[in-house]
Amino acid sequence: MSPYAIIATTAAYLALLFAVAWWSGRRADNATFFTGNRRSPWWAVALGMVAAPMSGVTFVSVPGMVGASGWAYLQMAMGFVCGYMVIACVLVPMLYRRRVVSVYEYLAGRFGASSHRTGAWFFFASKLLGAGLKIYLVCLVLQLLVFDPLGVPFAVNALVLPGLVWLYTVRGGVRAIVWTDGLKTLCLVASVGLSIWFIARELGLDFGGVAAAVSDSDMSRVWFFDDVNDRRYFFKQFFSGLFIVVAMTGLDQDMMQLPLSCRTPRDSQKNFVASGLAQFAVIALFLSLGVLLNLYASARGLAIPAGGDELYPLVATAGGLPPVVGVVFALGLIVSTYSAAGSALTALTTSFTVDILGAGAKEEKRLARIRRAVHIGMALALAAVITAFRALAHTSVIDAVYVLASYTYGPILGLFAFGMATRRPVRDRWVPLVAILSPALCLVLDLGSAAWFGGYRFGYELLLLNAMFTITGLTIISKRK
Repeated sequence: MSPYAIIATTAAYLALLFAVAWWSGRRADNATFFTGNRRSPWWAVALGMVAAPMSGVTFVSVPGMVGASGWAYLQMAMGFVCGYMVIACVLVPMLYRRRVVSVYEYLAGRFGASSHRTGAWFFFASKLLGAGLKIYLVCLVLQLLVFDPLGVPFAVNALVLPGLVWLYTVRGGVRAIVWTDGLKTLCLVASVGLSIWFIARELGLDFGGVAAAVSDSDMSRVWFFDDVNDRRYFFKQFFSGLFIVVAMTGLDQDMMQLPLSCRTPRDSQKNFVASGLAQFAVIALFLSLGVLLNLYASARGLAIPAGGDELYPLVATAGGLPPVVGVVFALGLIVSTYSAAGSALTALTTSFTVDILGAGAKEEKRLARIRRAVHIGMALALAAVITAFRALAHTSVIDAVYVLASYTYGPILGLFAFGMATRRPVRDRWVPLVAILSPALCLVLDLGSAAWFGGYRFGYELLLLNAMFTITGLTIISKRK
């Protein structure tokens, strides 16, 4: 596939993206950047939130996992839907009552300044590393397909993507993200749908044939109830999905900044219901694509890579399909990357400015100067993280960052759960210690679980265990009202 075709596709998409960002960023101020002036239509937010949790990693990993795990991921997606309902019914009314800009402002009012900054710092570290990793993996693909053939070094690649994200979010902030994420959702679904259509055509399948091929395949197994030690076990997947959404969406400034820009709590709740059901359908579409990719690779005698993440890029760019499939794949990859990077950069800027610097109450012009400086700093920090991954990249490093990202949300989940379920005050200065000890205890348990618990290995349920340790610690340092 020619690198110039990818460049042309990217340029066309970016032109449309910048046009939408310019239109939405007119007459923008600080409130526009942080909250969208709380005037976002709920249906636009819901459309954007379908693509918002999906990164380039999701784009290649979900179809790639089908060969080894079947449709087990759909069990987790069921938990996602229930998690969205919990957020809509519990968190949204509480956050709207408090009129917060950042969700971690709740911790300041409930516990104190140390708790506020603890939640913000845990979010900051997790989001910076997580977003940097997701962008890094996509930069690797673009380096291989575009920059290496043109002789462009990786350092330029690492600066270009965060720089472009900074450009289209610098004015409109949340308002720009609302409308550009809607565009990204449409492009993402179109790219997956077109990939399915082209592969089905090559296999000689019509719509009914695709449905029959997917449903009849052994790779379409959804339910796993037979082995509690299996990471695919239903209750592990379902409840992990539920708590992951509550923690990584409901308590994540990145994911909550758009819903909190809706006009009313009712609109925000409608957004969560609609986007949760739509995400479930899109995940099923990704899994269907995964089955077809495996069927196509087997029919054409392609060697299926040991790493599932390599299957979609291989079939799309070197599998004998029409060149347009490679362009469609590149478009989906780019769309999903900008979706994740744009919202992450805006959320990092908001949380650092409001929570860590405490600049939310500053005079309008001074706040604007601080916000712009932080915005530039966050873009440079993302570029630095991407470059560092390039220098240190190894599978164990990448896995460690994913584990770290899941651990950091446990203390945040515990803080919010304790704050909302009880009225007990805590000794605020001890909260950072509790937040550090909880994931440390989880790490010890994870390392020793196979030897101590008869071969049992922890999966995503570590998030819930982490939160329980945090709640226990908060109970110990609490005092009577």
